[in-house]
Amino acid sequence: MNVERLAEMANDIGAFFVSAESRAAVAGIADHIGKFWTPRMREQLTEQLPQIGDGIDSCAAALLRLAVQTRSKAQPAVAA
Repeated sequence: MNVERLAEMANDIGAFFVSAESRAAVAGIADHIGKFWTPRMREQLTEQLPQIGDGIDSCAAALLRLAVQTRSKAQPAVAA
């Protein structure tokens, strides 16, 4: 899927939750993306996050950065 479209979709989700408190907004975005986006959609947008810059809502960007940090901590080290 087109990364710009993924960013637009994430922004739409963020706008829906914008009236909520910051933590609730991030939780709502996380819940929605976790339920309805495929792993590949999440990976695509997360991989391109640095290049998107201001093209993505701050709550959605925070969520994706947190997901990257959580995923990297959760992955076991691979023996060489």
